[in-house]
Amino acid sequence: MSDHILSYFQAQISHCQLCPRMCGVDRNAQRGFCQAPAGAVAARAALHFWEEPCISGTKGSGTVFFSGCTLRCCFCQNYKISRDLYGKPLTTRELADAFLRLQDQGANNISLVTATHFLPWIIPALDLVKDRLQIPVVYNCGGYERVETVKALHDYVDIWLPDLKYESSELSTRYSQAPFYFQTAASAISQMIRQTGAPHVREIPGESMPVMDRGVIIRHLVLPGQKEDSIRLMHWIAENLPKDSFYISLMSQYTPYEKNPQFPELNRRITSYEYQKVVDTALDLGLTQGFMQEKSSAKEEYTPDFNLEGL
Repeated sequence: MSDHILSYFQAQISHCQLCPRMCGVDRNAQRGFCQAPAGAVAARAALHFWEEPCISGTKGSGTVFFSGCTLRCCFCQNYKISRDLYGKPLTTRELADAFLRLQDQGANNISLVTATHFLPWIIPALDLVKDRLQIPVVYNCGGYERVETVKALHDYVDIWLPDLKYESSELSTRYSQAPFYFQTAASAISQMIRQTGAPHVREIPGESMPVMDRGVIIRHLVLPGQKEDSIRLMHWIAENLPKDSFYISLMSQYTPYEKNPQFPELNRRITSYEYQKVVDTALDLGLTQGFMQEKSSAKEEYTPDFNLEGL
């Protein structure tokens, strides 16, 4: 780690500005919007087989689910860890060892899920194993990132897996308390693409399909009743991002886990019609490099058990 990058992350501990909310709290004494304490907390570190095919492959992605979140969306399928903060505190050494165990288990990559608020402790863990970690690092995030933080991760992240959740400020405010989500995520994703270049896959022993080792996959979860917002996002992607510089992943897996009287419109799954309209728009706009899901993906079993496995 360069002195510049080291000082960037160290400064966040006493005056946290890692995410776009820029709470400025002293993490040793306070908790910001993400509710995260000082020091990394995770709920699972295990092989995960339900990511995009070029990420999981057949051997699995070595996925570390961190607790807390800078968005805390009201419909989050991982609410047990994102909102309830379930998890286990980990030292830098323990986290580094978890990365190596996943590699030893045959993982195609190390995937850091909702990691931004713990970067001052994750980066030193990656530094501890940089000479032994031979697989790519994936950054699986909600897209709500500061460009400055993305730039600071240049030498650490090989594959970016951001969401692009909303075009509408009204929706992002209602569901994620983030009125400037779209502008923020659009800038962050553009920077991710600049840092990685076009997606690149490679053949690896023991895999029946090529696995990604560099690039960006933009994920979008279609929400019930919001296909028009999804369609606007497809137009923005097609018109503003360099062609062939990313994959797109359109997800149909939205599942209401609890009846919420505050958001009654979210108390159902999306229809085949809603999802297909978004897919058709993407194809019509030339967004043909990527992935779509079967409607059967909207099942609770696609959410892993958060039982501290691997920690």
